[in-house]
Amino acid sequence: MSDDPRDYRATHGERDTVLTYLRNYRLTFEMKCTGLDAEQLAARAVPPSTMSLLGLLRHLAKVEHSWNRRVLQEDLDLPKLYSDDDRPDLDFDGAIADDAVVADAWESWRREVADADAWLAAEEDWGRQVAVHGEPTEVRDIAVHLVEEYARHCGHADLLRECIDGRTGQ
Repeated sequence: MSDDPRDYRATHGERDTVLTYLRNYRLTFEMKCTGLDAEQLAARAVPPSTMSLLGLLRHLAKVEHSWNRRVLQEDLDLPKLYSDDDRPDLDFDGAIADDAVVADAWESWRREVADADAWLAAEEDWGRQVAVHGEPTEVRDIAVHLVEEYARHCGHADLLRECIDGRTGQ
């Protein structure tokens, strides 16, 4: 397990637990994509699904961006990432086998994860409420939702990776 960058120590308290699980799921997702080229990352699951590892990477960058920058930091005027009114599924639909698209996706995801990590680490009051679809929602609820989002998509990534090259685990 020495190559495994995930944190398996015992956690202490809500914040430490949630942030550790979130970091570990992010690392798991990244490990699922490691060593693949643009064509493999863009390989679609099964018709008619548009799901691919590259699409998931772009989707998770969009999720991080939306929940952190737009909702938690309360900047709803910020343009959405990999989505617009005419193409709400651009995260998956635009996931094409192109090295520039892959590089952009990794850059966007890493930037959004770094910003979200910094914001969540600095937020003192996880009971603070922000508006989500007009309803008051606690920061903790959004942080736990991010864990759930990654957990679900890591399951998808596991199946996608196995279809690409037979690799399982993690």
